[in-house]
Amino acid sequence: MGYNIVVVGATGNVGREMLNILAERQFPVAKIAVLASRRSLGTEVSFGDDTLKTKDLDTFDFSGWDMALFAIGSDATKKYAPKAAAAGCVVIDNSSLYRYDPDVPLVVPEVNADAVLGYAKKNIIANPNCSTAQMVVALKPLHDRAKIKRVVVSTYQSVSGAGKSGMDELWDQTKAIYNPTSEVSATTFQKQIAFNVIPHIDVFMEDGSTKEEWKMVAETKKIVDTSIKVTATCVRVPVFVGHSEAINIEFEEFLDEDEARDILREAPGIMVIDKRESGGYVTPIEAVGDFATFISRIRQDSTIDNGLNLWCVSDNLRKGAALNAVQIAETLGQKVLKKG
Repeated sequence: MGYNIVVVGATGNVGREMLNILAERQFPVAKIAVLASRRSLGTEVSFGDDTLKTKDLDTFDFSGWDMALFAIGSDATKKYAPKAAAAGCVVIDNSSLYRYDPDVPLVVPEVNADAVLGYAKKNIIANPNCSTAQMVVALKPLHDRAKIKRVVVSTYQSVSGAGKSGMDELWDQTKAIYNPTSEVSATTFQKQIAFNVIPHIDVFMEDGSTKEEWKMVAETKKIVDTSIKVTATCVRVPVFVGHSEAINIEFEEFLDEDEARDILREAPGIMVIDKRESGGYVTPIEAVGDFATFISRIRQDSTIDNGLNLWCVSDNLRKGAALNAVQIAETLGQKVLKKG
């Protein structure tokens, strides 16, 4: 016995990764449908050893389907998610549309798994922003021990966070730089991303922060604790896959770096690689394809009474998006639907 699963946006980077992870984790699937826009109708995608053809999202009937994993933009989600939810299919949405809706749970299963129980108000569960997801996995076990007061985070976010167009732009610009007859053009990003960094992700807000930075603040408060103060600087870097974060944490009470290291080693979803030697830490390229959130460079911050610094790396297409959505589906199945 298993679940009837729909993957919406199955031809995109995150949709394909959802299918890969459902197969890798042997999610109990009784029946699966893959949906895309009409222009991608009939495109073939892989699910384990099977090849599936996409169906038309616009005409699909969600009745009789248990869960739908949405990997499309907010505009399309706004149109189709309520239809799926009204048909009795629980929507697990990867867009930002419902993250800040008080009637929609925002879930990272290692952090607030019980929040899935609030799905019934709208039949929708939201997946957090990719940069938030990996950070809160690291914050929660430390918060449980010493209560976090304030977080200062600087992100180093890969171009895959902007979708296929972002990856294509980095590739095309890199080739153009080495070809003197080619022009280096920027369309997806605000400036050249190849051999550069851009301190600008999403739109600017009135206070000078970007929407990406605001998301990290709002989502951390909703997922972990509303009392935590967060300030973020989000930067796009010329890496294809894998987000990195330098995180400074101030606690209400002292937490020794060795104890923090032990806590993180025992925490779900985390892999600690922290040797104080050349190469004794994890970089984005090493995290690609892995389920874990990697933590390195754990050390005391001597400039404040109760501070720690750490380095956090994760595959943003996995933990930041597809993996977290599948984990939500697993949690919903275990706690509510119980068909697996």
